[in-house]
This record gives sequence, structure tokens and C-alpha cells, in this order.
Amino acid sequence: MSLNEDLSVFLDLATEAVVNGDRSALHDLPADQAYHEYEAATHVLDVPGPQVASVQELCIESRDGYWISARLYKPLEFAETSDPQPVLLYFHGGGYCLGSLDSYDSLCRSLAALTPCYVLHVAYRLAPEHRFPSAVHDAHDAYQWLVQHGSAHGLDTNRIAVGGDSVGGTLATGIAIMARDENLQPPLYQLLLYPCTSAWQNTGSHRRLASGYLLEADTLQWMFKLYLRTDADRTDWRFAPLETPDLSKLAPVSLVLAEYDPLLDEGIAYAERLKASGVDTQVNVYPGMVHDFARLGNIVEEAGQVRQDLADTLAKAFYPENNRI
Repeated sequence: MSLNEDLSVFLDLATEAVVNGDRSALHDLPADQAYHEYEAATHVLDVPGPQVASVQELCIESRDGYWISARLYKPLEFAETSDPQPVLLYFHGGGYCLGSLDSYDSLCRSLAALTPCYVLHVAYRLAPEHRFPSAVHDAHDAYQWLVQHGSAHGLDTNRIAVGGDSVGGTLATGIAIMARDENLQPPLYQLLLYPCTSAWQNTGSHRRLASGYLLEADTLQWMFKLYLRTDADRTDWRFAPLETPDLSKLAPVSLVLAEYDPLLDEGIAYAERLKASGVDTQVNVYPGMVHDFARLGNIVEEAGQVRQDLADTLAKAFYPENNRI
């Protein structure tokens, strides 16, 4: 399928703005300025999220004493019940350098409202101030905190899904691998939106879609350069899940990919590895879409559709007998 027409117009305008000097590409900006540009763009590109019953600001203590900010979304369906309810532990994208609780508020609200389930969105520490494996440690610490303390917040700790988009998906699937290897309680499900899975960005889709499709090859390498300490970190499975020798005995996975995303091929390769390892794996490639399309609600209708599809997938995992509350 050809690139979505609305996306094509949007991307042409974005490219023209850079060429004309009206704006700079993210990888040409200092990291702090790129962060603020990313945050500002969210309000233009995405729609406000739906109403939920409550949004609670939390702090989770990490292994080194740092307090990780997090946000817990409670859907309207749970407003009148005190029974423990399922929760999605979510990690945002942004190449380990960008993204926040605010810029992913709409997406998290949608997943909470449409499933319905609690969503715990974790603001792991960002590069370049905090390099690899800081984000990994924060993600793992947040998962273990949720298992140990989630019941005090009305969460059913036997029904925890892990999820995220882009590098957030990498962090989420890393939790499933970590839990298996350290004999911890495994998550019930993995919800991965166009995750980064490869040590090297050298696939056909990376070459074919290197420029002009929202996620630029130069931007991706700029992010990884800020995050990784050395090239040796690239082959650590916590950065590149495809480097994991054994992917067996992991929680079921739903992989959402985009046809015009440079990460497409590595996402497919990861799905194939999971299937070959006996992991229940569902793959959906959205035609005509680009990386991060789930947050482009003001650009494409598919942003709303993929949120509903993700919620339907979570509902099947959380409520196998369709007894939701």
C-alpha cells in the first residue's frame, strides 16, 4: 500500500520546513532543546485523551535511591469498585532521550478507558544525563515495585501486562526476559508498538526508509549515541532483544508495526524469533503508516483505530471469559 495520503502531506510539509530553515531536525539540536521541541509537537500532532476516573501521581524508589515519577490512570468503569483490577505497565518511546508522562498522556488515557484497565506509565530516566542501562534498571525496578506494592493501589498483581512503543517496547519486552531469567513473577502479556530490537540498524527497511518517514536514520543514531556508553552496549540484549540467546518461555506478545517505519524489518525478525521459540505471538502491520502513528491523532484516523485494537487485545488477555469487572 502507498503511504497514507494525510501522512504524505504532513511529512512533505515537515521536510519543507527543515529545508527552508524554518525548523531544525531533532538530531541537529542540543538534547535539551530537542526534548522541548518534542513535547511541544505533541500538542499539535495528537488529540486529547478521554476522561478517566482519576489520575494519580506516584513515585517509585529505584535501586540507587532515585525516585522515579509515574502516573496511574484509573478508568471510569472502576470508579465504583474496590476489587483488584488488571494493569498495563507502560513505557514511552523517544529514543531514551525524549518523551514524558505528559507527551504520552493521551495514549495512556485511551488504553485505560478503552480496555478498561489501570495504566501505570513510568517516566524512566533519560539520556544523555542517564546512559545505558539506567532506563533498563528503572523499568525493572518499576515492575518489581508493581508486583510488590500494586495491591495497595487497587491493582491485581496477577494480571500485569507490560507494554510500550519504540524503545519503550524494548524496555517492556526486556522485563519479560528478566523475569524469566531471575525466576520472578512473569507478566501476563506483552504489548509492543514498533519496538527497537536490533543491535544495528542495517535492514532493508532502515535503508529504504532512512529519510522522509518521520523517524530519520540520523535522528535514531543521534539518540543511540546519547544513550549508549560504547558500541559494545549495542549487543547487550537489554538494548537489542534480538541478541537474547533464548526467547522461550516468555509471556504472549502482540507486536504492532507500521509499513513505512524503518523499524519494520527488525520487528518482523523479532516476531519470527519469538514464534520459533514457542511464544504465542500476534503481529499486525498497519498499512500506509509510519513510526509513532499511534500518537498522530490529529493527522490520521488510524491513530484512534490502533488504540482501539490495542485495547481489544489487552481485554482478551485480561478478561478471557469476558467478565471485565
